[in-house]
Parts: sequence; structure tokens; C-alpha cells
Amino acid sequence: MSIDKIREAIRDVPDFPKPGILFKDITPALQDPDRLREISDLFYERYKDLNIDKVACIDARGFIFGGLIATRLGAGLVTVRKAGKLPYDVIEESYELEYGSATLAIHVDAIKKGERVVILDDLLATGGTAAATIQLVETLGGDIVELGFLVELGFLEGRKRLGNSPVWAPIVY
Repeated sequence: MSIDKIREAIRDVPDFPKPGILFKDITPALQDPDRLREISDLFYERYKDLNIDKVACIDARGFIFGGLIATRLGAGLVTVRKAGKLPYDVIEESYELEYGSATLAIHVDAIKKGERVVILDDLLATGGTAAATIQLVETLGGDIVELGFLVELGFLEGRKRLGNSPVWAPIVY
């Protein structure tokens, strides 16, 4: 299977979550076991030789990739959640996104100083969510190896908000 087959399974949903937004829905690609395996293989091949200690995945679709990839890499899984969802002591970071604002949280003991971290999510849009996650990981002392996304909306220029952090996305619109 190729990236083109994965791309074909991503559907456009107009006016979601609000008028004027064209949402890229990855769920059809996830529902097909062959495409899901291919997605997992893409991320695994990218990170298998980079000595990753932790996979930080972003609420909520990033959890799908995070669990798959952390298991295959033999790395720990760190969930970066929306505020109020984690049960232990957290640090938080607020940010703006393309259709509002939000706050992300991470457990204070999720990442140790010097651990090599890859941050995963389904899609890079304006970069607000990813930038907030970078701040959280760096505050805890993690060394960011790369941010990985299945899809990037390049026309929104989200990479510009991510500073010098390396970014990878196999599918770019």
C-alpha cells in the first residue's frame, strides 16, 4: 500500500467544527486494517532507530498513533490531555487554535530531564496545539526529537509556530 492509498481514505468534511473549516477526517483510513497497519509502519520506520524514550501523544486522535508506536518502539507513552482530564499533578499550557482557544495538560512526572521524546498527532494545522505540547515537554526537560503528524495542512503554515523543532508529515495538503 502507498501513501496515496491512505490519502484516498481521508475524507473532507465541510463546515466542521464551524462554518468555513474544511475538516480532514482520518477515521476512514483508521477503519481499514491494511491502511492502519501502513500508518503504523510509516511512523515506526521513521523512529525505530532514534532511541526514543517517550512518545507524547496529543488528545485525542494522537492517542491512536501514540499507543501503536510506543509499543513498537519499546518506549513509554505520555498522554497530553485537555485541561481537567488528568488525575494527578499537572502543568498546563494555553493556546489559540484555528477555531477558538484551549488548554493542554501533562503529568508533572511524565517525562524526565534528558529523555528523548517524539510528539505525535494526527494533523498539523495552525500549529497551536503542537506549540503548546512542545512547551510542556520542554518544561519537563524532555529533548524533542521530532513532531510527527499523519497529515499537514501546509497552507496554514503551522510549522512556523514550532520554532526549530523538526516536523515530519507524509501527507501534505
